[in-house]
Amino acid sequence: MSEKSKFSGCPATGIGSMPGGDAREAAKTVTGSFADGQGMPYLAELPARGPGADMIGRSVGLLVEMYGHVEPSGWRISDRPGRDTRRARSWLGEDLDALEEFTQGYEGLLKVQAVGPWTLAAALELRGGEAMLADAGACRDLAGSLAEGLRAHLAEVRRRMPGADVVLQLDEPSLTAVLLGRVRSASGYRTYRPVDRQVVESALRDVLAAAGEDGTTLVHSCAPEVPVALLRRAGADGVSLDFSLLTEREEEAIGEAVEGGTQLFLGVVPSTDAASEGMSDPGGSVKGVRTLWRRLGLESGDSRRVRHDHPVVRPRGRVARVRPYRARPQRPGGEVARGQP
Repeated sequence: MSEKSKFSGCPATGIGSMPGGDAREAAKTVTGSFADGQGMPYLAELPARGPGADMIGRSVGLLVEMYGHVEPSGWRISDRPGRDTRRARSWLGEDLDALEEFTQGYEGLLKVQAVGPWTLAAALELRGGEAMLADAGACRDLAGSLAEGLRAHLAEVRRRMPGADVVLQLDEPSLTAVLLGRVRSASGYRTYRPVDRQVVESALRDVLAAAGEDGTTLVHSCAPEVPVALLRRAGADGVSLDFSLLTEREEEAIGEAVEGGTQLFLGVVPSTDAASEGMSDPGGSVKGVRTLWRRLGLESGDSRRVRHDHPVVRPRGRVARVRPYRARPQRPGGEVARGQP
């Protein structure tokens, strides 16, 4: 029997990004979607605003004594904070102001997102143009800088929203590629060597620890073959996956994670504009999840009762490219997960 999840009472949430560039509108949407306390609002990312508002740029802005600037090929490490780093920090401050405005008196789970150390190492370039992933020492420094920056960031969020139980989500879409040696070099003609699993686990553990001893953590990946067992050992309280990418050989690891108390977040709700311009069918979205849960022996047997080990549903991908009026898919799926028609 699994332990009670830290995410109890949270049947649905989003990944992080939202369409458009209006911070107040995004904050109003993510808080309004979970106004009844039956979900987890989050600090929205608005990448349509440009460099610095993207997931990599936002995390660069969190780094301590490490800076970045934008090149045609992407973000590159700098000697000092420049315009791009300042812009990233300014966007973050604007988003925090908006979220604070719409969470006055809020009590409950509240999620913030940052790119994890390995996806950041695969995306950030050294001064010569190669990814930081090519330099083991640079990877260690990056993880340390990110952890320190996240501690300060989480402290500010808790100060602004004192009633919130803040959840730290690390986005690691490149983690599988890092482990398997599939990240391409700057030239594109070769790939970087696989990083040892113990090294990967250690860095993740250090960064997740930034949430604090009583903090709650979640690791998200939209890639196939997510190393669920490794993430559990690193200390993640929850793991977020794209349900459509799961294979039968991963079911045992999924079952062990759930029975061990790890909360699963499964991407099942479509996050793209439908041809019909209507809302997606939430019942159809979670049907496969219910089938998997029965196959793993995890179904409660009562469709009206949510066991604490039931998955949290979320969009299958980020909704940054979805038209703003379609950027509210999270809650209907959550209602069906709870057995509501």
